[in-house]
Amino acid sequence: MASEQPAEAPSGGSLADRISKPDESKPDESKADESKPSESSDNLDNSQTDGASAQVGGSELHEPEYNVEVKLSDLQADPNNPLFSVKNFADLGLDPRILQGLSAMNFRKPSKIQERALPLLLSNPPKNLVGQSQSGTGKTAAFVLNVLSRIDLSTEQMQKTPQALILAPTRELARQIVGVIQVMGQFLDNLLIGTAVPADTGSRPTKMDASVIIGTPGTVMDLIKRRTMIANKIRVLVLDEADNMLDQQGLGDQCIRVKALLPREIQVVLFSATFPAHVHKYASKFAPSANELTLQHEELTVEGIKQLYLDCTDEEDKYNTLVNLYGLLTVGSSIIFVKTRQSAAEIEKRMVAEGHTVASLTGGIEGSQRDAIIDQFRAGQAKVLITTNVLARGIDVSTVSMVVNYDIPELHQPGAQERQADFQTYLHRIGRTGRFGRIGVSISFVANRDEWNMLNQIQKYFNTSIQRIDTKDWDEVEDVIKKTIKSSRSQATFGK
Repeated sequence: MASEQPAEAPSGGSLADRISKPDESKPDESKADESKPSESSDNLDNSQTDGASAQVGGSELHEPEYNVEVKLSDLQADPNNPLFSVKNFADLGLDPRILQGLSAMNFRKPSKIQERALPLLLSNPPKNLVGQSQSGTGKTAAFVLNVLSRIDLSTEQMQKTPQALILAPTRELARQIVGVIQVMGQFLDNLLIGTAVPADTGSRPTKMDASVIIGTPGTVMDLIKRRTMIANKIRVLVLDEADNMLDQQGLGDQCIRVKALLPREIQVVLFSATFPAHVHKYASKFAPSANELTLQHEELTVEGIKQLYLDCTDEEDKYNTLVNLYGLLTVGSSIIFVKTRQSAAEIEKRMVAEGHTVASLTGGIEGSQRDAIIDQFRAGQAKVLITTNVLARGIDVSTVSMVVNYDIPELHQPGAQERQADFQTYLHRIGRTGRFGRIGVSISFVANRDEWNMLNQIQKYFNTSIQRIDTKDWDEVEDVIKKTIKSSRSQATFGK
């Protein structure tokens, strides 16, 4: 494992194929959905799925070795109680139809985080929960199971009454969660699911006649205020990617306002990959007296991602390099991350004009069109997707084998003397590939001294080495990337 970085760019050599979890004391500055200034519109026998369900191209659950630490708000809670940790779903007293849904998803037994989370989530009276759990550990399934267990579908009126609300930072993640609920709840009669995401311009908001609502904070707030969504019967509030939701000024304000519009006695559930100290403090106020779950693992890692970078002479060379990469981008599916909507639109326009098949998805595109684009990408009809940070978090598409950082992610710091890399966004971006034990490649383009400095900041922060590939030898570029993508197992070695 490399620690000190060389002064000059390395010309090749071995790669430390992992990224350690960032220091939790450092703030998460990840960007939310840039569609609006104020709203950002999971190894269980290798069979369990988390994130997106298998039916919509999601990945298999990959469970690393770790323990789950539990901090109970109720000191009288008995860790020796057999239900404090469950080894099979049947012990939870779940509705048989929910168990049938779990079976349809190939959930054979709870993951480690689920073993501890579900008894706490499902206990009565309901208790708040703050859970820190990275992608691939079963967190989506955990909070969905809790939601389905707490709603009343006994009458037509209750079926149409919102009883559980799940908030996500982007419409794409909200729709992905909807897919999980649809599969897990497929045997529940009369389960109605509502999606509260920004409507297309000129369309009128429809009444939320559903028992479970999944949406983005600003839209939900607007629907409640307009009484298009009646919130007085809501029992459960879930925030997915909660660190991002509570650490973004616009989203954080909106989440607080939404919670203020809900009944006082509700169960609040927060799940996130990391909880930096300042966000954790805020989360404890948002979900008071909460039980807490933390993955105890020396290093939470994104495994199997081969990190590379390519030297480019200028912005035009960046584009030409991307065009040269096109044949490799379509080996599986690829996501190209750029800084701005304008860059995404311009690159798409030029590549399409040259006969390449690519799609672009940014917050500036109408909602229904965004939905169609991500659905085509999931289905494999579009193999190369150009996007901004709108897709950096939570999105799980199993076929993604390569991520390109066309622009190195950076923090917005007006007046700063030096450009600062955004470590959290880098981590989330490259995490779109190598999902749950699969192999993936991340390639960063470096075209000037500032971008080289930011790449070095990333290497030092994560104590890892990013391998340089010489663009003058495209045979070498293709050989390295193809060998990695086609590898059946990661050749990574993990050090302390």
